[in-house]
Amino acid sequence: MLQSLLCSEKRKEAKSRLKCIICDRETIDDGYCRFHEGARRVIIRKYDDWTRAIGISWKEYLSEIAKNPLTGEWAKEVALHLLEEENKKNVENG
Repeated sequence: MLQSLLCSEKRKEAKSRLKCIICDRETIDDGYCRFHEGARRVIIRKYDDWTRAIGISWKEYLSEIAKNPLTGEWAKEVALHLLEEENKKNVENG
């Protein structure tokens, strides 16, 4: 039991020292800082609205977010990062 608690504490400590995938801030979830994680959650949540409205693909949606002048900086950075990840998946899957 004590060993389990110590391992859990070490994981928490290591996680708290990790840096955001996009910037150098401390991470809170999924490798993102609180600002980029918040933007990521909004991007994911709003995708359903966009698909219902105009039938857009995930990659098209991310591209639209990234190039929209009204999109906030954190959301643009997340959209570009997610696009890069999608492109890597496509290359890996041939």
